[in-house]
Amino acid sequence: MIRLKDTRHPSTAAFLSSAIRVAEYYGFKPLDEMTRKPGMSARPKKILKSDPEIAYARRDERALASSARKCLSYVRDTGTLLAWRVAHGTTGIPSASLELHVMGTGSAIAEAILLVVAHAIIEETGLKERSLSINNIGSYESSNRFVRDVGLYLRKHIESISPTLRPKAVEDPLGTLVQLIERGHPATPRAPQPMEYLTEEERQRFWELLEYLEVFGLQYELNAHILGSRDCWAHSLFEISVVDEESSAHITIASGGRYDPLATRFAGRPISAAMISITSEVRGSSRVKRETHGAPTIYFAHLGPEARRRSLGVMEILRHAEIPVYQGLCYDRMGEQMTQARELATPHILIMGYKEAMEGTVVVREVMTNSQDAVPLPDLTAYLKRHHIGAWQIPEKV
Repeated sequence: MIRLKDTRHPSTAAFLSSAIRVAEYYGFKPLDEMTRKPGMSARPKKILKSDPEIAYARRDERALASSARKCLSYVRDTGTLLAWRVAHGTTGIPSASLELHVMGTGSAIAEAILLVVAHAIIEETGLKERSLSINNIGSYESSNRFVRDVGLYLRKHIESISPTLRPKAVEDPLGTLVQLIERGHPATPRAPQPMEYLTEEERQRFWELLEYLEVFGLQYELNAHILGSRDCWAHSLFEISVVDEESSAHITIASGGRYDPLATRFAGRPISAAMISITSEVRGSSRVKRETHGAPTIYFAHLGPEARRRSLGVMEILRHAEIPVYQGLCYDRMGEQMTQARELATPHILIMGYKEAMEGTVVVREVMTNSQDAVPLPDLTAYLKRHHIGAWQIPEKV
């Protein structure tokens, strides 16, 4: 977890307030303030006694189950949900975690948004020497061979495993491997690695996520030891850590991944979901003070995969310039984005297509007159401010 003495935040409240401000810029809404509306899915189904018990492999997975149930209460049958919530640790050292959830899209953009937002949040803490580790365990079907080979590997090294853990090695090879990794067992570096068992389609899907990170400029490393229960996770898993200056040890401050299996289990229907949790120690006040704004007057739309990959970088440029925007990064089609822009009634739309992505420009369109200019990215924020585009729109008092 984040030690506040290593950051520029004097209290937990200051950290959470800063983190929530970044998350809300990207469109995340407070889960605890959402209300159910007509057309939303029914309450998540209860797990019956006859249902197989969830095999948790990590300590944080039980908390994920609680969060997943709550998120599913507010997910529409169509569309996406970007939500944040603050969860407090109940055991061990007092802690507070900001959870970010993206539900309703199976695209790698979900994980990319989570990692970019988490990167921005941690960057604002002032923490240095942080690292991002990523793994991919594939789908439930493709990981069967991996788990089978893990079981065979553990049997070969059964004598070196603690007697209390040996029975679990037979019943739950993956959970056992996770515990051995946490204990630093010497046999774990040579254990089978899940990415070796991915199908070609899953490799392509994983590469899509890595492309988002590389285009954005976010450094990462592949780490086969980032694992979790197959009842909870599928495909990508990730951790963000910092180096403790005193011990030189890596301290995990954020973790998450795609939890489609758990969301599908609770919803009773196929559903896509991804999350990341950023954890801080509790120091001083932990009561969050949220900033209140009006509505953005700009909608940022993309057309095509290349523009989508570069959109995250544009969003960060606008965030640093404190220019608020709506965005439709989770939408695949331009039509869906234009529909949302009309519903939001934004007077200006920023558009990046393939041509603009290649040229490093963005089209700025005025909705009322349909006039537009192609603006180079380095000049975008100056152009918007010069033309008084992008201030918060304060709602009129009735």
